[in-house]
Amino acid sequence: MNCRHCARPLQHQFVDLGTAPPSNSYLVGAELAASERYYPLRVLVCDQCWLVQTEDYAGAAELFSDDYAYFSSYSDSWLEHSKTYVAEMRARLALGASSTVVEIGANDGYLLQYVKAHGIPCYGIEPTASTAAAARAKGIEIREAFFGRGLARELAAQGRSADLIVANNVLAHVPDINDFAAGVAALLKPAGVATFEFPHLLRLVREAQFDTIYHEHYSYLSLTAVGRIFTAAGLGVFDVQELPTHGGSLRVFAQREGATRKGEAAVAELLRREQAEGLASLAAFQGFQARADRIKDDLLRFLLDAKRDGRKVAAYGAAAKGNTLLNYAGVRDDLLAYVADRNPNKQGKYLPGSRIPVVSEEVLRADRPHFVVVLPWNLADEVTRQLSYIGAWGGRFVRAVPSLQIIEAKP
Repeated sequence: MNCRHCARPLQHQFVDLGTAPPSNSYLVGAELAASERYYPLRVLVCDQCWLVQTEDYAGAAELFSDDYAYFSSYSDSWLEHSKTYVAEMRARLALGASSTVVEIGANDGYLLQYVKAHGIPCYGIEPTASTAAAARAKGIEIREAFFGRGLARELAAQGRSADLIVANNVLAHVPDINDFAAGVAALLKPAGVATFEFPHLLRLVREAQFDTIYHEHYSYLSLTAVGRIFTAAGLGVFDVQELPTHGGSLRVFAQREGATRKGEAAVAELLRREQAEGLASLAAFQGFQARADRIKDDLLRFLLDAKRDGRKVAAYGAAAKGNTLLNYAGVRDDLLAYVADRNPNKQGKYLPGSRIPVVSEEVLRADRPHFVVVLPWNLADEVTRQLSYIGAWGGRFVRAVPSLQIIEAKP
């Protein structure tokens, strides 16, 4: 396989997580009698541009299907994050009734609803029919398609260029990252700004966040690699912010080549830190496999001990990262009875691979398990507040990444 950005042959492995089905391919009951399609989940490092990337096996159309089950609006903290972002961008960029905001990967309208509420013209681009329908129900215009240079040129020719392009947690999801970046450059107005949020590779490596690796994430991104990709596409990075979301993310600000916004000192400083921590060498990636294996082994040991002791363990949050963790560890419903989730689009289905049932939160309340494993650990504070009532029966929370932790519930 060659690098998705620079086409250099890939020779260096970051981590091998075995085989797994796509992490958002939830099963309905009738599908339990059939086999699932598994793909290798192996991640490689390019030693020229330092893009970290999965091997090519599954196409985007299969991973982001019409019944895609991830809906952004079921996280209160993510909605608040998005609302704050819109307010900040409105002030920073002086957005108003004569502006156009475009979100790529608009999902269920979780963010554009706040843009619309301010009276700012906007539309979204979203390839999955299930989430696009939810966005339209909020009164948001959606172009149902995968984004790239071709679509960007078509929209620009129609006079639909953007003052602000929002791409939150989408850059890692695109198989042709060069085409995507070139599309952003083509859709921006000459003085427009694009912002990209994505989990920071530095945090993934430092905290052994291996469960954020799954087939839908084609790339694992540093500012070092993103800066090179954007430069090749005619974009320039002029600012960067570090965010707490998704276990540690970056918000990168970019403009078209030749635009006049002054570069902020934060860009050079973060590039220096990435260099110091080895992200532009192979040093940072060595030993990651052993750290992932330790986390897997610790979780399995905990679940086996709980089963031996007659203690029931459930989980909360049918998240893609949880599917990576459970499938790599080989966990099934004999060790983890069910996963509760507030998203009705997942309830009544089964996790891919492990086939653990997804239920409503009411089941967890009635069942009163001894332990609840928080699979979306990046939302642990939100989840432990939401489920604090498990403390009334002596229930406790468990977090597996970056190390096994037992957390007391505070009713």
